[in-house]
Amino acid sequence: MRNVKMVITWIFLATVAFLGGCATTQDVLILDREMNRLQSQVNTLQKENQREKETTNRELAASRSGWKNELNTEIKKLQTDLLFRIEKNESEIRILTTGLDEYKDFAKRPSKDVERVREDVILRTRVLEERGKILEEKNRAKEERTKALEEKIRAMEERLKGMEGRVDWVASKQAEAEKAAIATKEVTPEAKGPATGMGELYKDAYETFQRGDTEGARKKFEAFLKQYPNTDLSDNAQFWIGEAYYGKKDFEKAILEYEKVIVKYPEGDKVPAALLKQAFAFLELGDKTNGRNLLRRTIERYPQSEQAEIAKKRLEAIK
Repeated sequence: MRNVKMVITWIFLATVAFLGGCATTQDVLILDREMNRLQSQVNTLQKENQREKETTNRELAASRSGWKNELNTEIKKLQTDLLFRIEKNESEIRILTTGLDEYKDFAKRPSKDVERVREDVILRTRVLEERGKILEEKNRAKEERTKALEEKIRAMEERLKGMEGRVDWVASKQAEAEKAAIATKEVTPEAKGPATGMGELYKDAYETFQRGDTEGARKKFEAFLKQYPNTDLSDNAQFWIGEAYYGKKDFEKAILEYEKVIVKYPEGDKVPAALLKQAFAFLELGDKTNGRNLLRRTIERYPQSEQAEIAKKRLEAIK
């Protein structure tokens, strides 16, 4: 609109100038061209104004439509919320009314009934309290028993450690005794040759065992027994065959080989050790019944032996 006013002003000034002076033909032509140019600008400005007006009208119409939709949506939400609140209030009123009716019915009952109900509630509360106390006492007793068991387990572990050390000590003593027996065996001059061969065979097998070659030692001890089945060293050889299987954790075969020591050489000095190790093998297999029985037999038959002391400690540990 401002541009239109400026164009009109220019036209007015040009007309005044034309009328107020002596205009030539050239001035008239110039003025005519200027008038045409200004008229063209006016037309262009009018078209732009019309387009802007139409655009503005469309935007206003769209805005009005959007506002109407938003208002309708908001109104629907308010209506829904209002209905929900009304239904909720009605539900609460019904609940309160029902509770009030029940209370009225309860109030109409004789006072004795009310008192009886109250006493029943008190009695049940006391019963629950007593049960709670009993449960607490039981829990405390369980905790004390658990602590006692934990202490026993720790004591048993300490005993087992001591027993393991004792077994190692006994094994070392047995090894020393074996070496001493080999070194001090005396033979008559007539039997010197064969006895020396027997001692060498036994010594070789025993040293093989000491080096950790249990399989090789077992074969050598078996060869020794085939050649010398009834000598002072035969029960020892049979015992070490059982030890070879025990070291390989083949406990079933170890039990059978220890049994041969007990049956074939009942007067031999390896019987207590065979009984003890047989018990250990059964325990390793999880057979506590036979394990306990053999430990007791070791104690009963050889009460003064080192194996009996070890058996006593092991019995206490597996109770």
